[in-house]
Amino acid sequence: MKIKWLSGLLMLVFSAAVSAQSAPNTILNVSYDVARDLYRDINPAFLKAWKERGGGDLTVNQSHGPSSRQARAVVDGLEADVLTMNQANDLDFAANAGVVSKDWRKKFANNGVPFSSVQIFIVRKGNPKNIKDWNDLIRADVKPIIPNPKTAGNGRYTYLAAWGWALRQPAGNEQKARDYVTALFKNVPVLDAGGRGATTTFIQRNIGDVLITFENEAEMIAKEFGRGQFEVVYPSQTILAELPVAIVDKVVDKRGSRKIAQAYIDFLYSPAGQEIAAQNYLRPSDANVLKKYAAQFPAVRTFSVDEVFGGWTRAQTVHFNDGGEFDKIFAAAGK
Repeated sequence: MKIKWLSGLLMLVFSAAVSAQSAPNTILNVSYDVARDLYRDINPAFLKAWKERGGGDLTVNQSHGPSSRQARAVVDGLEADVLTMNQANDLDFAANAGVVSKDWRKKFANNGVPFSSVQIFIVRKGNPKNIKDWNDLIRADVKPIIPNPKTAGNGRYTYLAAWGWALRQPAGNEQKARDYVTALFKNVPVLDAGGRGATTTFIQRNIGDVLITFENEAEMIAKEFGRGQFEVVYPSQTILAELPVAIVDKVVDKRGSRKIAQAYIDFLYSPAGQEIAAQNYLRPSDANVLKKYAAQFPAVRTFSVDEVFGGWTRAQTVHFNDGGEFDKIFAAAGK
């Protein structure tokens, strides 16, 4: 009996040792192109909070790129524990492929959106082309810089913001919106794959007169290149860019990392995470934090993808699927 009891005890100790050894000490956050600076600040703050709660040593790895390519990479086997995207469509794509829960919107507050942004214009110092609103972007003397809507959520938001602005004009209709967006893309000199590539084209390659991008990208440019090198212009209307997040169920269940992934996304909603988002010029979902940082977020009329386009699924089908409106506009623009 003593030998049998000892044998059982040794098995329990061995099982605990194997479990501890196999427990993950890394997670991977796969994210979109222009979120690099945000998660550079988020990750060390999360790790500090994780350890204070009794968590062990942990490394958060990052992968950044054009949003739709990132979602595709995860579907194709890149083992992300969390996906932090800039459009719901990419998470729906991952959900339809069975790697993210179909009801990912219900897993976290605010439909899985911890923070948001808006599309704004970044112009060169002094605004030499006097660019004030969307109608200025189709002038013959203006070259807008926009990432490719086929690969970048940033580009999709800009496309939809332009279409929505034209549609919401007093005499606006679908045909006028189509004509406006066609004229806009005729003026675009180069289509980069992602938002950060478009920023490089505008700032470092000195191509174009105006960069249309997320509001928080202006802060990154200011930090890296100086605040005196450009100006930010808020158009009369723009689109609300909701930036959703989700756990990659297929991966966390395989790796045993669900607890960490859950804590990581929970941190994005925490007061500390919301503060970091606001400091990176993302509009927090926490009303108290948003109020605290209200001065850095000018009031601007916004519309959502749901309001104007019937949601991301319909917008994707109508505008961005092969043979959709963007492909037709791209061909009509002579690109």
